[in-house]
Amino acid sequence: MECAAGDVTAYITSRGLDPAKMPAHVAIIMDGNGRWATSRGKNRLLGHTQGYHTLKQIVYESNRLGLSCLTVYAFSTENWRRSGDEVGGLMTLMLEAMRAEIEELIQTGIRVRVSGRLAELPQDLREELQAAHHRTQHLPGLIFNLAINYGGRAEVVDAVTAICRKVAEGKLTENDVNEDLIHAHLYSPDLPDPDLLIRTAGELRLSNFLLWETAYSEIYVTPVCWPDFDPDTLVLAISDFQRRTRKFGTVVEEALS
Repeated sequence: MECAAGDVTAYITSRGLDPAKMPAHVAIIMDGNGRWATSRGKNRLLGHTQGYHTLKQIVYESNRLGLSCLTVYAFSTENWRRSGDEVGGLMTLMLEAMRAEIEELIQTGIRVRVSGRLAELPQDLREELQAAHHRTQHLPGLIFNLAINYGGRAEVVDAVTAICRKVAEGKLTENDVNEDLIHAHLYSPDLPDPDLLIRTAGELRLSNFLLWETAYSEIYVTPVCWPDFDPDTLVLAISDFQRRTRKFGTVVEEALS
C-alpha cells in the first residue's frame, strides 16, 4: 500500500535526492525499444517486451519516490504506420500486461489513467484499460497515466472541437476562449503539467508528446535505450532536475558568491 510520508522522505533521501525539490509529475518518452532489439539481432517486439519490464520497475520506483503522477508515451497516433505485426504485437502486449499487473497495482495503491483517442483501440484493450481506471480511481498512490493512441496535436484538435461544439450550442461564446478553457478540455485536465520530461535513446525531439502541457517542463535526454533504463537512471534524471533553476519566462536573480 501507499508509504507513509516519513517513509517516502527517508527513501528519497536514501537515493541522494532532496525531498523538497522533487518533481510532482514526470513524463517519459520511452524510446529505443526497437533499436535495442535490432542491435542484438532480435525481433523488435522483444524490445517492446523488455521495455514493459522496464516500465514496471519505473512505475514502482516513482511510487516509492512519492511522485504524484507518471505519464508515459506508450503508443502514439503515428505508431499505426508501423507494420501490422508490430502494431498487433503492441496491442496484445498492452492488453496482457494490464491483465497481469492490475492486482499488484491495486495492492500498491497506484491509480491507472489513460490519455488518448481510446475509441480507436481494439475493444478488448479499451475495456481492460477502462476497467483498470474504474478499479483504481479511489486509490491514494501514484497516478500512472498511459498515453495510448495519443498525439499532442490530436489532443489540441479534440479540445478545440469540443469548445466549438459548445459555442455552437450557445453554452460558450468566443470571448470565453482562453488558455484555461483550452486546458480544461484536454484529455487529463486535472493532472498538473509535467515538471520533468525524460526522453531515452538520445533523440532530441518531442515527437508530438504533450505539446501543450510541456510548455515549461524541464527536459532531460539520456542516450540509454528504454529497455536499459532503470531506477538509478530515473534518479539521475531527477537529480539533474533538482539542479535546474526554473524561470517560467521570468528573470531569476542568481545569488552572488
